[in-house]
Amino acid sequence: MANRAQKSPQAERDIAAIWRFVAGDNVKAADRLPDHIEKVFDVLAQSPLLGRSRPELSPELRSFPSGSYVLYYVPLKDGVAVVRVLHGRQDVSAEDFK
Repeated sequence: MANRAQKSPQAERDIAAIWRFVAGDNVKAADRLPDHIEKVFDVLAQSPLLGRSRPELSPELRSFPSGSYVLYYVPLKDGVAVVRVLHGRQDVSAEDFK
């Protein structure tokens, strides 16, 4: 069985918010974003340690940049659990991951 990426409800909300923001300027570009993000999730599911360790935010959390966004996730035995998808310029703290 292939490794998989599980998205938290908050990650789903983050992706929807990103789509709405981008769609305000360019619906076609917004429509491409979820597929692109899903492809990155798949890469991370196959190589969970690819991202940078982020113990200052949460003990097992890792981050991986993709375009203007950063995907925050936790490695699992069978893939990854995607916790958040945030803009790369956004200030993040441990509070964003509780």
